[in-house]
Amino acid sequence: MGSTSGAGRLPAEVTSFVGRAAELDALAGLVGRARLVTVTGPGGVGKSRLALRAAALLADGFPDGAHLAEVAPVRDPLLLGHAVLEALRLTDHTARPPLDVLVEQLADREALLVLDGCEHLVAACAELVDALLRAAPGLRVVATSRQSLRTAGEHLLPLAPLACEPVGGGADPEAALLFADRAAAVLPGFRLDHRNRNGVALLCRRLDGVPLALELAAGRLRTLSVEQLAARLEDRFRLLTGGDRTAPARHRTLRTAIGWSHELCTMQERLLWARLSVFAGGFDLEAVEYVCAGHGLAADEVLELVDSLVDKSVLDRLDGDGAVRFRMLDTLREYGAGWLRAGGDRPRLLRRHRDWYLGLATWGEVEWFGPRQARTAERTRLAHPNLRAALEFSLAEPGEEQLALVLAGTLWYFWVCTGHLGEGRHWLDRALALAPEPTEARAKALWVTGYLATLQGDLDRARPALEECRRQALDTGDDRALAYAVHRQGCAALIGDEPVRAAELFEEALWHYDALGELNSHVLMAMFELALAHFFQGHEEDGRAWIERLRETCEEHGEQWAYGYCLYAMAFARRQGGDLGPARALARESMRLHHLFRDLLGIVLAMDLLALLATEGPDADLGEARVLQGAAHRIWRAVGTPFFGSRSFNGPHLECERRARDGLTEQECAAAFRLGSRLDLDAAVRRALGGGSPRERETPPRSEDRGGVPLAGQRE
Repeated sequence: MGSTSGAGRLPAEVTSFVGRAAELDALAGLVGRARLVTVTGPGGVGKSRLALRAAALLADGFPDGAHLAEVAPVRDPLLLGHAVLEALRLTDHTARPPLDVLVEQLADREALLVLDGCEHLVAACAELVDALLRAAPGLRVVATSRQSLRTAGEHLLPLAPLACEPVGGGADPEAALLFADRAAAVLPGFRLDHRNRNGVALLCRRLDGVPLALELAAGRLRTLSVEQLAARLEDRFRLLTGGDRTAPARHRTLRTAIGWSHELCTMQERLLWARLSVFAGGFDLEAVEYVCAGHGLAADEVLELVDSLVDKSVLDRLDGDGAVRFRMLDTLREYGAGWLRAGGDRPRLLRRHRDWYLGLATWGEVEWFGPRQARTAERTRLAHPNLRAALEFSLAEPGEEQLALVLAGTLWYFWVCTGHLGEGRHWLDRALALAPEPTEARAKALWVTGYLATLQGDLDRARPALEECRRQALDTGDDRALAYAVHRQGCAALIGDEPVRAAELFEEALWHYDALGELNSHVLMAMFELALAHFFQGHEEDGRAWIERLRETCEEHGEQWAYGYCLYAMAFARRQGGDLGPARALARESMRLHHLFRDLLGIVLAMDLLALLATEGPDADLGEARVLQGAAHRIWRAVGTPFFGSRSFNGPHLECERRARDGLTEQECAAAFRLGSRLDLDAAVRRALGGGSPRERETPPRSEDRGGVPLAGQRE
């Protein structure tokens, strides 16, 4: 979780927040008294906006900040924990269930978590919230849902629509103020006055003050006056409130507003609206053009239609550092999905959606080797909800299992390099179970599974998967799969303290890669791992030779991720040679690159090396070394077994600990370790790089500063 206090993990507001002062005060008061508050109400009433506004206002009271986890795009309850981990930026490499990781990581945090859109996963959300609140006394949760979670300690804040009648002093009601605000964005200069006030009041009453309905109506002011809007709504009200007469009145009002907005769209706009319902979360124009064009919708029409749907408030525009992206509110998506199902075109659109995101993953795998890695990682991160939807479709649709294997295997770079090992194994395990036949796609899924399991320290799963891949590759003549299986078997041997066997396997894998003409990040990592195998055997010259070859190849191709590991190996070698200054600089740059990708393994290896370096040379600082060890210990808990349980990887850590204990009192050693273990990932990295806030740079107390009272030892 990021260490920045405040609303650093909350999205910026793109439209002004109007009214709701009483509700904001009520929500703030409830959060002060209760650890779980659920804002309930019908779709479109403004639950999300209220929760996020309140979180932003309250964030400074939480040292570990306020954070948003969007539940709505998650359809599989088993992925809820992964989604929350990602929202909190709690990268985890272990094989543990996500809930266990969340419980451990949040145990000593003081944070506010907003779970937005829980109604379709009420049971799973209730279970998760209950577990987190029991384990993390400093955590508070604000949930939004159309129904309560019904879990212990829950306090409800039912959210009503905006007031439509004037309040004391004749002030305009909040519904009219919201309409006027949104109308001014569509029709510059619009304001409430004696000419339109009655018409706006009538419109607000007809729409029951539901904010989404008012925003949709305001979007029509480009072509209609307020009076025309009210009159047309009156004409259509009876027709559009048909259907489910048992639904609550405000649900029917919202459906009326959406249906009215839908009716006022052109046939082409309605068609695109329905087709856009297959997307989860945000999407860009290129994806829309590929997925939605054809079968009655020309590709050259899509841009204008998207622009029109933005104008009509059907789509939200999301501005970022790169290309403009869009998203549709869940209520509007549900409405469009109903039309898509009624038209019988949903299976085709879901397949087109899957094919686009399979293409995105495939292109990402190609681009991963080169200077565009950081951009590829960000593009894939933004596509993550849609990649989940594509995987879910491929696993649920008969006959698509092989493409599920292809997609899950192709995304190895996202699972491995950006901290999603657990989720990657979730998808791979499901796909492998559904498609047991020995295909090329299965072979890749097997070695990727073995790779992920090895990084998690789960050799009991990694070794059988890699051996099955090797046997299948030999039986089918799949030389590429054989190379990757042998390579990853070398990784398993390396962390299993078999450096001689590991070196043999890495050399065999590199021979296969060379024979295939393969050159990518895997090949570079094989060079890095072979260098480590030589270092662990005391073969310094051979290790340095492979590092130099690796460095040249990385720099030639602009590869950054593997280069981070190269820098770590270079730092390791420089320290062995006594060049402490260059070793520190190299280790810090290694950490910086790995932090860019959120690669915990690379970060923690560099941090432990920096801790050891802090014990050496004229500027040695044993207290700081122990702080860094405490921070590294916290990260290792998210990676898996510290140092994979390997004696070779653990050696520098043990040497650092011995020096710190020899030079510090027991109390000083424990206090420094405890200080480091309280730092979250971002704060720990800032400290190791030489930065950090005053709170993060706090000096651990010496025993004499505490009146001789001993501190409890920190168990590692």
